[in-house]
Amino acid sequence: MSQWKNFSKGFIKENPVFVLLLGMCPTLGVTSSAINGLGMGLATTFVLLMSNIVISIFKNFIPNKVKIPSFIVIIATLVTVVELVMQAYIPALYKSLGLFIPLIVVNCIVLGRAEAFASKNTILSSALDGLGMGLGFSFALTLLGAAREFLGSGKIFSMTVFPENYGMLLFVLAPGAFIVLGYLIALIRRLNKS
Repeated sequence: MSQWKNFSKGFIKENPVFVLLLGMCPTLGVTSSAINGLGMGLATTFVLLMSNIVISIFKNFIPNKVKIPSFIVIIATLVTVVELVMQAYIPALYKSLGLFIPLIVVNCIVLGRAEAFASKNTILSSALDGLGMGLGFSFALTLLGAAREFLGSGKIFSMTVFPENYGMLLFVLAPGAFIVLGYLIALIRRLNKS
């Protein structure tokens, strides 16, 4: 039962974006649309899940002196797999996310979960933790991207809700990311208190 707490805490109580304020670079950089947020979130979720599993399996074989470099090599390998698959099968999303895909390697959420959780827990607990944190990150990026896309261009997932000329360009640009993120953090904190 406690293993399911590992899953749910990343989605609600310890959401990487809204509560822990981690991974701000991709959060603010790629969320100009809901599809970009979802794509980046799912790519990060895959890396989180698989790196947590692999690190949990090999935790007893990795010497303390090379623990962090070993984790980075595992994470970088998984990011390369994600990058090549996206480039081959969803090139439009790959082109849209651009440089932010390789930056998953240095995302503090991924390395932090590897060090703080996967290297100290069972495979199942680590997998559920990675999945929960990843889905929480995906939820946050998709919500932020949907809000920015809606306010900036009148669309959600490229479906028109209202005419584009009524949208506010500010929300599609970088300052809009900070504004929407601030309001969403305030809303989530308010909901967590009640």
